[in-house]
Amino acid sequence: MLGPNGAGKTTTIRMLATLIRPDAGSAHVLGHDIVHEADAVRGRISLTGQLASVDEDLTGRENLVLLGRLLGLRRAAAKLRADELLGAFGIAEASGRLVKNFSGGMRRRLDIAASLVVTPELMFLDEPTTGLDPRSRNQVWEIVRALVQEGTTVLLCTQYLEEADQLADGIAVIDRGRVIAEGTPAQLKSSVGRGALHVTLADAAQRPDAERALTRALGALTLQPDAARLSATCSDAEEAGRAVAELTAAGIGIADFSFGRPSLDEVFLALTGHPADSSVEYEATA
Repeated sequence: MLGPNGAGKTTTIRMLATLIRPDAGSAHVLGHDIVHEADAVRGRISLTGQLASVDEDLTGRENLVLLGRLLGLRRAAAKLRADELLGAFGIAEASGRLVKNFSGGMRRRLDIAASLVVTPELMFLDEPTTGLDPRSRNQVWEIVRALVQEGTTVLLCTQYLEEADQLADGIAVIDRGRVIAEGTPAQLKSSVGRGALHVTLADAAQRPDAERALTRALGALTLQPDAARLSATCSDAEEAGRAVAELTAAGIGIADFSFGRPSLDEVFLALTGHPADSSVEYEATA
């Protein structure tokens, strides 16, 4: 599920995970009604939310052993499973440290490991990489890929189009509590725009001339706050090349240009009428 902050992603996940009751309607998870068969649902899923669920005053290993015991494993089996997960997630060397001293990336990996003490059929991941640096984000991505390869179904909530593009077989875009688009990453991108040419002018004073030239070549432009930057949709790199050539022929200096798929903001602007990072506050409904 892809959507901006406040779109209703976490509310939906909390309902599907049986943490809150829906106001109306019904839903089934792995064949079980989330209201009338909540215990059956809980026995087959795991949930990693936006906030860490581990105890900061315990070590990484103590957290996993404790969860193993709470889930019914014998002491020896709980310790063995904890060691397996610590090694698999690359945090074995830090397993004796208090979680309060972990980095953000290490804490997130431990958080996901805690959800896998007993391997679930379905795992809910609610914005697992928010606030992480690029290296830690890539590590979480590799963990998600490994889970899927081992047979676990993952329902991932994210506000990052790149993350959905990297990991998802299918995407549902949610905004203001409603699903507004569904499909594969390629289908989603093609449905909201063909491609985009981004141009940075050598001289911002030439913007009016550049706007006219690009409008003739490609049609409507996407407004940018930077006076030296222009963007426009186009079908392919060849069409983008012709547009750049027209700018050059018009005597307009170009500092940089690129052609690529729609960005996160372009996708959301096309689908919702506002950017993905819109600061507009609204209440999500489910």
